[in-house]
Amino acid sequence: MSLVPRVSLAALVSRLAGWCRNAVLHEWRNVVAGPCRRLWERGPLGVSLAVLASVAVIGLHEFQQTTAGAGVVRVLSEVRADQPVWLSLLRTPVSLFVPAVDLPAWGGLPRLFLAFALAELLFGRVRTLVVAYAVTLAGTLGARVMIALGPDRLGLPAEAAHTVDTGASAAIVGLFAFTAVTLRSPLLFLAAVVPTVAGSIAEPNLAGREHLVAVAVAMILAIVLPGRKEGQAESKEADQADQIHQIQQIQQIQQIQQIHQEARHGGSRRGRPTGRRGDRSDQDR
Repeated sequence: MSLVPRVSLAALVSRLAGWCRNAVLHEWRNVVAGPCRRLWERGPLGVSLAVLASVAVIGLHEFQQTTAGAGVVRVLSEVRADQPVWLSLLRTPVSLFVPAVDLPAWGGLPRLFLAFALAELLFGRVRTLVVAYAVTLAGTLGARVMIALGPDRLGLPAEAAHTVDTGASAAIVGLFAFTAVTLRSPLLFLAAVVPTVAGSIAEPNLAGREHLVAVAVAMILAIVLPGRKEGQAESKEADQADQIHQIQQIQQIQQIQQIHQEARHGGSRRGRPTGRRGDRSDQDR
């Protein structure tokens, strides 16, 4: 006889379906319902940072298209690895909101707004700005290290030092990674972070390597920053509330079943004494 318990296919499917249902409910509470509730409580000011970031990207893009604006934007935001480090540090905050030359400005606006709005509603403006700037700066400095290593050591070729490094893509993927790890939301990570990481691995250019650095730094920040405990506490409270609700539903169903069983047993008991009395009377007679 085999000592390994046999698990039927129906039981495996039932467990998998239960896990998927719980995962979807967890994501819905933390990623959708929670931010929407806070947006309802705070109003439009709850996403003011996301609105300002979107307006800054649109404004700088349109200003960059003019003859005079192109020079001003270049002086304020152009970051390259062949520049002095202090100059890159000064230009990095502005470069975050200047669209990359080879990417459409309007195409990335929905992702930018969603990343900033979600982080702002969940963690506040200050923490959102800190994470966005930290992952962008880490990508910029990491590019210098990879260029110094060279392509023979899994780095970048020397020509990458002349590439203009602007755009909010590193901040966007970093904020999504920070939010997903803090809230323990694997579906959000799969939907918003994994495609960018896969594309960065498939095309190992300057932007792709910076995205990988941004994701790694964002995950570290999600573990280190104090807000992680608050996010986990809210997530646990939501899970406990859902479990309590499920237990209450099961108890209600059990009570209803018990009432039906008592009603059936009560009817049978009321019928039995009459028969027994009749039998006793016949015996006495």
